[in-house]
Formats: sequence, structure tokens, C-alpha cells
Amino acid sequence: MGIRLLAACMAVSAGLAGCAQVRVSESHFIRPDAPGTVVEQRYSNAAASELSVAGSDGALLHGILFEQPGARSTVLYFGGNMFHLDQHANAALPLLAACGSNVAMFDYRGYGRSSGKPTVATMQADALALFDALNARFPGRVIVHGQSLGSFMAAHVAQARPVAGTVLETTATSVEDLVHANVPWYAWPFVRIEMEDSLRQVDNRTAAARFSSAALVIAAGQDRTTPPRLGKKVFDAIPRQDKQYLLLDQAGHNGALRTEGAGAAYCGFIGKL
Repeated sequence: MGIRLLAACMAVSAGLAGCAQVRVSESHFIRPDAPGTVVEQRYSNAAASELSVAGSDGALLHGILFEQPGARSTVLYFGGNMFHLDQHANAALPLLAACGSNVAMFDYRGYGRSSGKPTVATMQADALALFDALNARFPGRVIVHGQSLGSFMAAHVAQARPVAGTVLETTATSVEDLVHANVPWYAWPFVRIEMEDSLRQVDNRTAAARFSSAALVIAAGQDRTTPPRLGKKVFDAIPRQDKQYLLLDQAGHNGALRTEGAGAAYCGFIGKL
């Protein structure tokens, strides 16, 4: 999620003095494509239709909608940082569609096929716009699923809209906690972190406390980016009885749904909705 470079800087003992004061900005977490980047190979699936949704400022968000006969729900998937539809849909779509639901996924603004400049505020607004567009098409049957960075988008939607259910995969509590989790403990006496206000306002525990539907939190035991203890805190903040916590001991930060037992648990949750 971009914070590994910050941690590496602080971990070098000889350079601690140079890293004594670090400002954490949105650019540490949001990494859009360089201006002028051309999508050379587009994802193509005869069973998936292309879908575009307009952002509040006119940016166009491009994605795909994979529909299945008899589907009772539609999963709106928010990928992790650096997620690109054309690069990652082949791997992600079979995992998400295995439960029989429809699946929609989009490039974030400034990534892949989507236009616009990404910031925390614009990405949150886009997430709501995507949900609203799908919910108009499948009223009351849209599940939001976010992985890593995407879990903050999914949680933002779930606390503001009537989602059918929420899945937070390899999630974290807040950006501040995420920074702490990725900085070696022995470096903390020597460093001072300054954080952009827009990042301080992002807290999944606050969002989780407002969830109005069932939720599944998936944590990975080998996750060094968003440690499972952070996901557990988000889970604890959800004030519902129909919540589930799945800890996959052997999984890493990415690809948790490919871990043994994950698919059955995921489909069990989706099926109940």
C-alpha cells in the first residue's frame, strides 16, 4: 500500500536522523497511473459486459459486470491499491463469482481505463456512485467487498448505504494504525509522524459501528501489511450479531480467497444473504 518504503526508511539505523520527521500524505497510499499511460491489453470476457459510471465531477469510471443466471445478489468489488481491471480481473473474477452471484468491478479513477484524479474524497464519492448505479439495477441485492485499500471504500459505502452485506478482506482500522503497524518498534523513539488531515479522518472502526447489515471480515495470518489484529478491531466495532470473522492462518496480504477453506466460508456468507 506504499507504506513499505516509509518503513524501510525508518528501519535503517544509520539513517534514523534523516528519517526523524516524515510526513505521510495521500500519495503514500494512492498510486494512480502516470499521465499518458496507455492500456495496451484490455480484459475481455464474452460473459461480462462493459459498464461505465460517471463520478460526481464528470470522471468516467470504467468496469465490467458479470451476470449469472439465477443470481440472487451482486458483489461490487473494490480492489486493493494498484488493482487494474485489465491486469487482475482474470484472477479475481472466478473467485468472486464462484458463489453464484453477479460481480461488478471497476478501475479506480486515475487507474487503468478510468479518468479523473484520485484523492481520498473523490474515491469515497466514486464508491457511493458505483453502489448507487448498481443498486438501481439490482435494488436491495448489492454486496460490497473490499480488499486492502478497497476495504476502506467498501466500509465507507456500507456505513452510508443500504447494502445487502459487507466483506472486508485484509482490512485495517485507520491509516494512523497502519503506519504504526509498518514501522519497526525500535524506530519509534527516533521518529515523528505528520499525517495529512484527510488521512486522519479515515477510520474503519467508525464506519463499522454504523453498519446496518451482515458483515464478514477476512484476516490473513501471514499479512505483514495489514496485520490481523487490525482487522479484528474492525470486526469488534461492528454492532451486529450476524457478523463473522475469518482468520486464514496461512494466507498473506493478497490472495486470501485462494487459501484452503476460504471459498467455502465466503460462499456460505454470500449464500445467507
